[in-house]
Amino acid sequence: MKHKALLYHICAWALVIAYDLFNIWRNQPDETLRLKIMLFQFSFCLSMIAVFYYCYLFVYPRYLKKNKIPQLVVSLVFIPVVFSIVRCLLEQVLYPLLFGFANYYGHVNIPYYLYDNIYNGIPVTVISAAVWSAQEAFYKQKENEVLKKEKLEAELVFLKSQINPHFLYNTLNYIYSLAYPVSEELADAVIKLSQLMRYMLNESGPDGLVDIQKEIDYLNNYIDLYRLRFKDQFFVRFDIEGELAGKRIPSLVLIPLVENAFKHGEVNDPQRPVKISLKIIGATLLFTVSNKINHQQKDASSGIGLVNIRRRLELIYPGKHELLIGDNGQTYKASLNIKLQ
Repeated sequence: MKHKALLYHICAWALVIAYDLFNIWRNQPDETLRLKIMLFQFSFCLSMIAVFYYCYLFVYPRYLKKNKIPQLVVSLVFIPVVFSIVRCLLEQVLYPLLFGFANYYGHVNIPYYLYDNIYNGIPVTVISAAVWSAQEAFYKQKENEVLKKEKLEAELVFLKSQINPHFLYNTLNYIYSLAYPVSEELADAVIKLSQLMRYMLNESGPDGLVDIQKEIDYLNNYIDLYRLRFKDQFFVRFDIEGELAGKRIPSLVLIPLVENAFKHGEVNDPQRPVKISLKIIGATLLFTVSNKINHQQKDASSGIGLVNIRRRLELIYPGKHELLIGDNGQTYKASLNIKLQ
């Protein structure tokens, strides 16, 4: 809970408790009885607060937000238990120690205590749902405004970038026609670079997703370009497992992890090659890249590619992805887990 929201909650509950206690103080002339009633009302309010935040912080975010109805129903059944436990601890344990009296006298068994308080938590449960839903709607609206703004900015940047990439793509095709008679290896490098440019410009659909096979082809072309550069001193293993048909992912979401490995790792050690693994398990994509750390690497770039991929994943797969980065001083490993559906 954010600090500002926490302050609002504290003020709201303080007003509710103050209002209840003031009404008792004003309407009950007997001072001894007045103190007891005020204490019991205070414990009643604390019990309601416990139920409120049990729902607000635990039940609704974990189950209602994720549409897990069976777990939601089971969790709501425990509301009388939460209310009763808090009230019992205050009125049957703490108050007798501090003030010498309790709310229930004699032997009170647990079933009776639960039965007597079974309906007391329902109103605050409804209030908690209303507050949580209003807050979620507010945050969703703010998030949509941010997304619209970022989309507009991205479209402007994309439009500005159209001239140079198209010019470069056409120029590469011309260079390929000149290079082929001279060197097939050079021509192959040019055509692979041209294919990379084509993918970046044209392959992404209206929803920003592409067939995963196209993303794999892009990665292979990228790897092949590096292989042409390092020739026999380039050691990379790219393993693919699982059913790829029908699987779609955001375009260019995997390449930053591979770029990072090639840029900051050692690619010329046959004993410790760069390992790239892509697995499809059901509707889950598992993509890992590990490399030996190059301690002579002097490039101090900020790693903007990783920053961008984190932001894209947060926007496209909120709560449905996990990106873990590990570094033990010798090996650097990036692991990406995405629930595609």
